[in-house]
Amino acid sequence: MAEPLRVGLAGLGTVGSAVAGMIQQSRDAIAERTGRTIDLVAYAAKDPPRDDTLDLSRLKKVDDPSALARMDGIDVFVELMGGEGNPAKSSVEAALSAGRPVVTANKALLAKHGVALARLAEANATTLSFEAAVAGGIPIVKTLREGLGGSRINRIYGILNGTCNYILTRMHKEELSFAECLKEAQQLGYAEADPTFDIGGFDTAHKIAILTSLAFGTEVDAEAVHVEGIEQISLADLQAADELGYRVKLLGVAQRTEAGIEQRVHPTMVPKGNAIAEVDGVLNAVAVDADTMALMLMGPGAGGAATSSAVVADLMDLAAGHRVPSFGRPAAQLVKAPRAPMQRHEGGYYIRLAAVDRPGTAATIARHMAEANISLESIMQRGRDRQPHGGEDPKSADKPAPVALITYATTEDAVRRALSAIERDGVVAEKPQVIRIEKG
Repeated sequence: MAEPLRVGLAGLGTVGSAVAGMIQQSRDAIAERTGRTIDLVAYAAKDPPRDDTLDLSRLKKVDDPSALARMDGIDVFVELMGGEGNPAKSSVEAALSAGRPVVTANKALLAKHGVALARLAEANATTLSFEAAVAGGIPIVKTLREGLGGSRINRIYGILNGTCNYILTRMHKEELSFAECLKEAQQLGYAEADPTFDIGGFDTAHKIAILTSLAFGTEVDAEAVHVEGIEQISLADLQAADELGYRVKLLGVAQRTEAGIEQRVHPTMVPKGNAIAEVDGVLNAVAVDADTMALMLMGPGAGGAATSSAVVADLMDLAAGHRVPSFGRPAAQLVKAPRAPMQRHEGGYYIRLAAVDRPGTAATIARHMAEANISLESIMQRGRDRQPHGGEDPKSADKPAPVALITYATTEDAVRRALSAIERDGVVAEKPQVIRIEKG
């Protein structure tokens, strides 16, 4: 049997501890599949491991992650500290500069510096692997990089953040408010104390930027991603979506258009019956539309077990001598993608208006929609609050009436122009809610 693959691990949080445990517990099974063992020989960590059952007594502890990355006694450096800056960036650069392969789960680092790091890896005849950086245990990176042959991908989209999917699922199924579901997610450990990165869509934006590069052969360009979060989604939106035949999901989408590569993250209405619409809870799912096929991968998108399995899968590839370019092609061949302006986006829209109760309101709304050449597929007007035994609640008499519109395919620019005109005319009592519709 070949010599063991010696691993230096930086970071012993939830994922790092799970990786260390998996390497130690699955040593024989890994050797059977790769022809050599994978041995964890050294580590760097600021804090004790999350898993207090780990036996680290035989491992070398190194205080500086960059020193660990350069250490002669390791064959591969695993970075699980997180963050786009140092020490993650400097330690990864140190390992690659030394000609040492790197495995990372750091989506923020890749979204910011992925292309530069891929070039550094190639310049030093080594590799940068990152299956765990996107969608946890779902092997979407390997699928895009190696599994689709000569297929031309036209669109990739999916649920890439389990926190948001959990919140939207609970809101819909239990008829709870966004605030209630967020608090519950925090109590269960699905959301951080400061949940902005997740619920604001930024986590998904980093991931879709990486997938865009893999799918279309472009440089990673996280700044090109249009980002909206789920903070403004209300129970009323989810109920209206249900009545209209949709589910609301936070999607990351990248697709070819005549204007360029469109990259966007936002709450999306997905038709019931579409596989993505049925993915609930903390699960992730990624769909790929290519000229030769359509496929969808679904599974756990976060957590120690799922993410560590992806890290170890990358290590097993290295142990077996299987190496491919980081983004599926030489970094020099990655091109700058022409950005498709969000104003040029075309599709259907859900629009919720709080219409004021006065003569001419409906006609004003219809006129501005027509002036923007927007055709309406359906209109749903809910009555005001009802009393328990029927009849309108007198307290709601002065409240605006909620009106939900579904448009036929139109442009983002047309929708924004129409809504701006409607707001200027004072026929709505609050800012209109807009959710894009993604057809399967």
